[in-house]
Amino acid sequence: MSHFEFISKNEADTKNFAKSLAASLEKQDTIVLTGELGSGKTKFTEGILSYFGLENEISSPTFTIVNEYQKNGSKIFHFDVYRLEDVTEFYEIGGEEYFENGICLIEWGELIEEALPKGYLHITFEKGENNENIRILKVDTTLKRWEDYFENFKY
Repeated sequence: MSHFEFISKNEADTKNFAKSLAASLEKQDTIVLTGELGSGKTKFTEGILSYFGLENEISSPTFTIVNEYQKNGSKIFHFDVYRLEDVTEFYEIGGEEYFENGICLIEWGELIEEALPKGYLHITFEKGENNENIRILKVDTTLKRWEDYFENFKY
């Protein structure tokens, strides 16, 4: 597994990081977003959606579990699995079927780890200790494609 870090100085940095990453996403990519409330997971998702021209359509899937966005044939599924009792509920909604049909962004995805496809990107968001705007995005991957991407990442 490879580990990379990105320091975001503000919300715009987080969104721009995500927008840059979105340009390399493919149909069956899954990104797990982990971090405490207010750490930047939704801003990251806004950045991904902005790449596809969908930034004005974002809404939190907290109560619906998943929101679907579509633009020019690209499907993006934004999950928030925080309220699921366990991974069984994810299977009951047919969650694993989404992985084959579009790009999946999963907030709190570590809660359903056994259901995740192999080779997903895992981004952990941490708040900076001395500055409330700083976010440390820790990226872990097992896919060579993403290792190459982040080794050459220029933002």
